[in-house]
This record gives sequence, structure tokens and C-alpha cells, in this order.
Amino acid sequence: MAARILVVEDEEALTTLLRYNLEAEGYEVEAVARGDEADTWLKERIPDLVVLDWMLPGLSGIELCRRLRARPETRQLPIIMLTARGEESERVRGLATGADDYVVKPFSVSELLARVKGLLRRASPERLATILSFGDIELDRDKHRVWRSGRQVDLGPTEYRLLEFFLEHPGRVFSREQLLDSVWGRDIYIDERTVDVHIGRLRKLLNPDGEPDPIRTVRGAGYALDEQFAKAAE
Repeated sequence: MAARILVVEDEEALTTLLRYNLEAEGYEVEAVARGDEADTWLKERIPDLVVLDWMLPGLSGIELCRRLRARPETRQLPIIMLTARGEESERVRGLATGADDYVVKPFSVSELLARVKGLLRRASPERLATILSFGDIELDRDKHRVWRSGRQVDLGPTEYRLLEFFLEHPGRVFSREQLLDSVWGRDIYIDERTVDVHIGRLRKLLNPDGEPDPIRTVRGAGYALDEQFAKAAE
């Protein structure tokens, strides 16, 4: 699955440049021009990485970074800060607030792309893994096959993508809206109840003989791979 990157930048020309180059690398890109709008956006969905400008209307990049680090769901979210401030003290301030990396304008696009790739690799090594496993479940990306306790499980395309996404983020709770965005894509309108239907199908295919259910339903929040299931399978 392509990594999803949120660009928070109020310079339209720079946003266009970043979007073009990031999409050329295969990333899915969203862009927001205001800090307060980005704050609202990030409460509803979580990307894989944020490219965040220091100076923004509505809410500064520094304050947004501070808020993201204060929330449990975005505490580990990779953040690259963009700024025209080159002084060492300001650079230290940005990193101390919680940014993972710091790029001073004007910058080389190829350098920024290298930093994005490196940060994603460190933050999400599972994106590079060929085999994903959780408890007694194993997914082979190269062969496009799934096994449970050594038994092959035949999944439909949507159920496969759902399971792959869950395996990339074990234990993390995702709302129906987040699952729709990440698995189906934001350009396709599908009712949120469709998620429940495919979760039900995935459960039946993984648990045909009444095995323990690896998917946890969190009332009012969404779904997650159950960490207790993984511990029980050890």
C-alpha cells in the first residue's frame, strides 16, 4: 500500500511542487493550507507522515506539532518541519517540540524525498516486509496468500487489503471512516456500513471453525487487531 503523506503548507507553488514530486514517488498526498484546518483533519484521519511548515495561518506549525505529540494516536506520527529559519536555536526548538526532521527553505526536493523515505522506513518497517504476521496469522505479500495456523485462507481482494492494513498497524484502533480512506481510498464514495460487511466476511474466512477472533470491535470507535489474541497465540 502507498504511504499517505499530509502536506501542511500555505505557499501554493511549493505545495504543488511537493505534491507532484511525492506522487511521482508513489505516495498518496493530501494538502492543507492552514494549521487549524490541518489540526481538524488530523483528528479525523492519520497519515503515515506529515510535511509541516513552521509559519502557517490559523495555527503555527510549532503549535500543531506540539498538539500532535500530546495526543496518543499521533504521538509517534513522523513529522518533517519546513521553515525559512536557519538559525541553530530555531532548529533545536523545532526538534525539541517533537519534529523528527527539519528542512530549511530553500531546499533540494531530492533531499526532502530522501528524508521522507528514510523516516518512513524507520517509522514503518512493516511497509517493507514481505511477510506480515500476527499471532497464528501470516500474510505473504509476494505470493498474495494468507495462512492461519498453517491453513491457507482464501480472501477476496477487499478482505485481503483490510487484513494487510490491520497487520501493518497491529493493536491500533481505526474508525470506519479511517478504514474507508485507507483501504478503499478517499476518491470512492462508499457507505461506512460497507466496512462492517467486509469485516464480517473477513472474520468468517479467518474463523470458519470457531477459532478465536483476531479482530476486536471497539464500541463507538471502530476495529483493531486484538493484542490479547496475539499473546494467546504465542
